[in-house]
Amino acid sequence: MTATIDWSHLDTIRDVKPHTHGCEECLKLGDSWVHLRLCTHCGHVGCCDSSKNKHATKHFHATKHPIIASLERGENWKWCFIDEVSWE
Repeated sequence: MTATIDWSHLDTIRDVKPHTHGCEECLKLGDSWVHLRLCTHCGHVGCCDSSKNKHATKHFHATKHPIIASLERGENWKWCFIDEVSWE
């Protein structure tokens, strides 16, 4: 069975600037992260699911902003939490 992708979430992507140069919550906690993700709806910067705090995913659950982008140098992909699909 092929998964259905609801591309309507693309309309939530905005031209945002990162709020911080690191994970917003980890910086407040004095904690570390592995990789950074940018919410393409509001500019929140959160840590990835390989990080112990998983703040990017927590941000999605709190706000329902569906799409994140990698903030890692050399990476140009996005991920939709709702459809569970990534693309470049």
